[in-house]
Amino acid sequence: MERIPGKPFFVFFLLHASLFCLSLSPASAFRGRGLRFRPNGQFKILQVSDMHYGYGAKSGCLNVPEEEEPFCSDLNTTAFLRRTIASERPDLIVFSGDNINGLCETMDAAKSMNLAFAPAIESRIPWVAILGNHDQESDMTREQLMRYIVRLPYTLSRVNPAGARYYIDGFGNHNLEVQGPFGSPFYFKSVLNLYFLDSGDNTHLPGFNYNYDWIKTSQQYWYEQTSKWLEAQYRRWPNPQKSAAPGLAYFHIPLPEFWSFNTSNASTGVRQEETGSAVVNSGFFTKLVERRDVKAVFVGHDHRNDFCGKLRDINLCYAGGFGYHAYGQVGWARRARVVLAQLEKSRHGRWGDVESITTWKRLDDKNHSVVDTQVLWSKHNRTTASDEKNFWIDCSKIKKTTP
Repeated sequence: MERIPGKPFFVFFLLHASLFCLSLSPASAFRGRGLRFRPNGQFKILQVSDMHYGYGAKSGCLNVPEEEEPFCSDLNTTAFLRRTIASERPDLIVFSGDNINGLCETMDAAKSMNLAFAPAIESRIPWVAILGNHDQESDMTREQLMRYIVRLPYTLSRVNPAGARYYIDGFGNHNLEVQGPFGSPFYFKSVLNLYFLDSGDNTHLPGFNYNYDWIKTSQQYWYEQTSKWLEAQYRRWPNPQKSAAPGLAYFHIPLPEFWSFNTSNASTGVRQEETGSAVVNSGFFTKLVERRDVKAVFVGHDHRNDFCGKLRDINLCYAGGFGYHAYGQVGWARRARVVLAQLEKSRHGRWGDVESITTWKRLDDKNHSVVDTQVLWSKHNRTTASDEKNFWIDCSKIKKTTP
C-alpha cells in the first residue's frame, strides 16, 4: 500500500478529536448548538412561568373548581405543557422561575426538576430555565440548582456568562443569540438577542427583611457590556447595520415599573393582584431605556396578572400562572405566553432582519384558546433619536424676541 505523507499525524489527530467529542456530555455538546431562525423566517419562544412543581401525582392543586380537586395534581401541569408544546412547536422554551415549589415541601429538588422539565426534554427542543424566589427553598442552593439544570439534556442554560472577568450577582445570568436562516445575509449575525437574568429571591440586606430582591449593579453592568458588544458586532462587516438588533429580556420578579399599569390602561391582559416587585428601584429599567435594544421584558411571579403595557417604548409583560400546584384563580385558566419574531423579506427574496415581534397567550381550557394577540414591536413603527420631539415645549407658540 502506498504510504501517505503525514498519515500518522492525521490518524493521531482523528483519534484525539474523537476522544474529545466522547468526553463531552450531551448537555455540554448541545449548548454548543446555536439558535437560528427557521427557513420560513420565524422564531418562536414559549414562556412557562410559576409551575411550582412538587412530586407529580402526589401534589394537589390550588384554586381549581371543587369538583376537580380530587383528580387534579402536578400531572395537570405536565399535560398542559405537553399540550402547548405540541400546539405551538416553539424553537425555544423559557422556564421563567419558581419552577419547583420549595416552601419546605419539595425536599428533593432534583426529582422535582426532573419531573417539571420532562416534557421539554422529551420534545428535544432547546430550553432555558432561570430561577424564581421559591426554587431554592428546598435541599439545594441557587448555585446548586443552576449547576444541576445545566447538566440536563437539551438545555442552553448557563450557571453564569462564560469568560466573565468580574463578579456577577446571582446564578443563571446569560444571553443567547439567534442568527438568520440558511441563505440569509444575516446567517452569521445575531438578529435577535435574548437576555436571561437572576432577579433573586428575598433581599438579605439589613432593614429589608422579607422584601423581594432586585437586579444588582453587577448584572446591569454585564447586560450593558453584552448589549454594546452585540451592537458592535451587528454594525460590523459583512452586512453592517445602522443600529442594534432587537432584544428580549426574561427574569422572574417584576420591576417596580410594572406598577404603571392596570387592567384599563394596559395594552392587553388583566391585573388581578398587586405587583410583587422589590421595594428598591435598582434602575435596571433606566438602563434598558438607555441602551434601546430590548423591546420587551417578560416576567412571572404574580400568577394572576397577565397584562402587557408599554412604557418608554419597552413592553412590560407578565406570563400568567402556569402550574396547578401554585395559586391561581378559580375560573381563570392557567396560561403560557408565546412570542413570535418574524424576519423581513428583502427585494431579492432573501430573509433580512427582524420585521416584527408578536405575542399571545395559550390557555389550558377546553379549546386550548389563543388570546390577546398583539404586536409588541415593528421595525417600521420604531422611533429614532431624530424623530423624538420635546412634548413639553411648542416653540411655535412662544413669542420670539430679538436681542
